[in-house]
Amino acid sequence: MNALDRREFLKLAGAAGLTGVAGSLPALGWAQGVSAQAKAEGKAVFYANITSVDSVMKAFDASTGLQGQYTRISSSKFIPTIVTEHNAGKLLADVVQAPRPMLNLLEEHDVLAAYQSPSAQGYPDWAVKDPRMTLFGIEYVSYLFNTQHLKKADAPQRYEDLADPKWKGKIVMANPANHSSTISWLIGLKEQVFKSESDWMAYLKGLAANQPMFVASFGPTPAPIESGEKLIAISMPKYIVTKAPAPLDWGPRSGQPLLGTPRAIAVTQKAPRPAAARAFMDFWLSKDAMALLAKQVGEYVLAPGVFPDIEGIDQVKVLPVRDLPDSEIEKWGREFGKIFGAR
Repeated sequence: MNALDRREFLKLAGAAGLTGVAGSLPALGWAQGVSAQAKAEGKAVFYANITSVDSVMKAFDASTGLQGQYTRISSSKFIPTIVTEHNAGKLLADVVQAPRPMLNLLEEHDVLAAYQSPSAQGYPDWAVKDPRMTLFGIEYVSYLFNTQHLKKADAPQRYEDLADPKWKGKIVMANPANHSSTISWLIGLKEQVFKSESDWMAYLKGLAANQPMFVASFGPTPAPIESGEKLIAISMPKYIVTKAPAPLDWGPRSGQPLLGTPRAIAVTQKAPRPAAARAFMDFWLSKDAMALLAKQVGEYVLAPGVFPDIEGIDQVKVLPVRDLPDSEIEKWGREFGKIFGAR
C-alpha cells in the first residue's frame, strides 16, 4: 500500500469510527489475506444498484491492493442487462448486488455461484441460508419529518397516526400504484404490524384520504420536507445521514418495527476474476466495510453490532418484508392505485 492509499484509508476509517493501533489496522490484515490468484487477477468488477458506496470502494482498493470497479445499474435495467450479458457469455461482473428479489431472479437464470463468505459469521441465520447469496442489509422504510417545521412532540408516533386528517395535504410518498418497494412495505405492514386486515385497510383508506403527494421513488421524498412544502415523508431513515445537515428525524417511536426489503450480494457463476470476486465479497461483508456503509450512508446492515449514526435506530426492530412475486406486486399495485387514486 503506498502512502497516499494508506492516508486515504486512515481518513475513511476514522470517519466510520473504526479503531485500532497502527499495527492492527484492518487495512494491513486484509492485504495479507489476499490470495496470490486474486492479486494476479488484479481487480473485481461490481454491478450494483446501491448508491453512495465510494467510501467502501476506496477502502477495498486501499486495504487489499486490488481495484474495485463499480458500475451502478438502475433497478429497471438491472435484470435485463445482467441476464443479456450472461446469456451471451459476456458478463463482465464478478460480483452483483441488489434487493433480494432481483438476485432471486438472477438465481433462476443460473447467474449466481455458490459462495459463503467467512466474513458473514454472526449474521442472522436467515441472511446466510442461501448458498448463492448473502443478505447484508435491509432497505428500511419509515417516515421522516423536519424538526424545523414539525416539532418532535407533535410528530406522528405510530403508523396509524399518518391516517389522522390533520395531515391532509402534508405527506409525500413514492407512488403506491407502481413503486414496488412501497407496495412491499405496505403489504409488510399488513403482515407484521396491524392486528387485522380490516385495521390495515382502514389505515390505507385514511392515508389515502390525506391526499399524499406522489413521487417516482424514495429518492425524491426528502426534498419536500427539507423545503417545508410537506411535513411528513414516507421514506428511508438513511437520508438523515445523507441529507445532513438538514434536521431530519424519524418515526414511529412507539415500539413498532421498521420494515424493508433485504439487500443481497453474490459472486457470479462465470466471474472473469473468481478469486478477486471472493476477496471483494469477503471485504464487503466485513465489519470494516459495513461500518463505512452504516456510518457514511446510513444503511441498516446485518453485521453484528454495527448501526448507522441515527439516534434510536440501534433500539428498534428492523425486519425484512416478504419477497412478493411480480404477479402479487402487479395485483396490489392495481388495488393501491384504486384506493389512493394513483396511476
